[in-house]
This record gives sequence, structure tokens and C-alpha cells, in this order.
Amino acid sequence: MFELDDDPDEIVPLTAEQARQVRAANPSISPWWVVLGQMVVGGLAVLVAWMLFGGLIAKSVSWGVLAVVLPAALFARGLTGQFARANPGAAVLSFFVWELVKILVTVGVLLTAHRLMDGLSWPAMLVGLIITIKVYWLALAFKRKAIGPV
Repeated sequence: MFELDDDPDEIVPLTAEQARQVRAANPSISPWWVVLGQMVVGGLAVLVAWMLFGGLIAKSVSWGVLAVVLPAALFARGLTGQFARANPGAAVLSFFVWELVKILVTVGVLLTAHRLMDGLSWPAMLVGLIITIKVYWLALAFKRKAIGPV
């Protein structure tokens, strides 16, 4: 499809048609699609935990789900905001800032769960957290185009 030049130092820009083909072959995944998937899978995990083990375990699983979904939603909001789309430098800075926010909020949710919930099951909470985190792989398997302009 594309030919490689013999001189690796020479950069050959893509034509408009080649750029369109590259974008069509590699669609973006919206971060909101991932957050939605995490919410659905997390809700199912809480439901299964409630049906099999009761309310206390289901609440623990739900704290694990919340420790993933809430930071992911904040991260998605940050990445799709106006500042992140201003220029490439702002996009990189925005990514790192929102990744730090995501980590801090995750730790905050886990600590809040420990302080607020009597009888918290850490293994159940970690199961909810791990199941919900793994949704990223499902999102990659079921690629979907980004929402809005890319």
C-alpha cells in the first residue's frame, strides 16, 4: 500500500487520500465508550456478587467498581475537554495531569471505602476493581469511532 523510501532521513508527507485511509483503518476509541463499558461490567459484577454472596460483599465489590469508574470518567472528561484539544503540547500535558488526578481519586475512593464501610471485604473490593479495569481490553476488542471531531 505505502512504499518506504530508501533514505530514512527524508520525511514524505501523506496525501489527503492516504491520510484518510490511515484514519479509516485505525479508528479512535472514545474514552466515554470505555467508561460506559466499565459501568455495565461493574454493575453486572455487583449484581452477581449480591445474588451469590449477599449485600455486604456486593457493597465491597461496588466500592471497587467505583474506584475505577469515577476516576475514569474524570479522566475521559479531561481528555475530551477544550484544553486538551488546543494543541499537541497541551494534549500531552492534559494527559499527564488527568492521569495524576485519576490515580489520586482512585486512592481516595479506596481509603474512603476503608473508613466508611464496616466489614469491608478487601478481596471482594479488589475483585470488583480488577474486573472493571479489564474492560479496557474489551473496548479494544470492540472498537468504536470516537465521539465528536478527532
